[in-house]
Amino acid sequence: MEIIYFDTLDSTQKYLIDAISSGSIEPPVAVLAKNQTNGIGSRDNSWEGGCGNLFISFALNIKSLPEDLPISSASIYFSYLMRERLSKYVDGIFVKWPNDIYIGRSKVGGVVTKMIGNLLICGIGVNLRVGSNSFSSLNLNVEPEEIVKLFLKELEKRPSWSEIFHKYSVDFEQNRGIFANIDGERVELGSAILDSDGSIILGGKRVYSLR
Repeated sequence: MEIIYFDTLDSTQKYLIDAISSGSIEPPVAVLAKNQTNGIGSRDNSWEGGCGNLFISFALNIKSLPEDLPISSASIYFSYLMRERLSKYVDGIFVKWPNDIYIGRSKVGGVVTKMIGNLLICGIGVNLRVGSNSFSSLNLNVEPEEIVKLFLKELEKRPSWSEIFHKYSVDFEQNRGIFANIDGERVELGSAILDSDGSIILGGKRVYSLR
């Protein structure tokens, strides 16, 4: 996948979507910035950060994704692929359902996805070196480009959803005692049951990630 580099962008995701819409770039393609001033986080929150952190957005056709991947759980899929790459540098990283990257009880990153036609747009932000948005950092002295290249290389291998889900279901146990925002409410995930499509059953209600 081609990577387009920038020193600073307000939002890698916004730039990517605008550039695809104008026809100046074509997917599959990724946009990587050294600094981001107004990135898009979960529930349209802002995700900003300083130099040395990881800010990437990429676009690909849904036909290039594993056939067994539920699109509603794409955020889980991409989050776990990034978690595996980060785990090569630091221990204790896991994915909090459905799209947050945690170390211990601290959030250090997140993933957002959206569909535009037959394209899936994914944005990833990870605080590698500097804490931001009241979140912690991994304090890693590693170049974001190095991790991004490892991530995209693994993505191109198209690991199946069943393979990723099997590993993520082990990670999911670390969600106990952690809260998630569901339908505008802060909900504790301790009693949540993870289903094979990536949704959870909580309080008798099925909830999909859709982020």
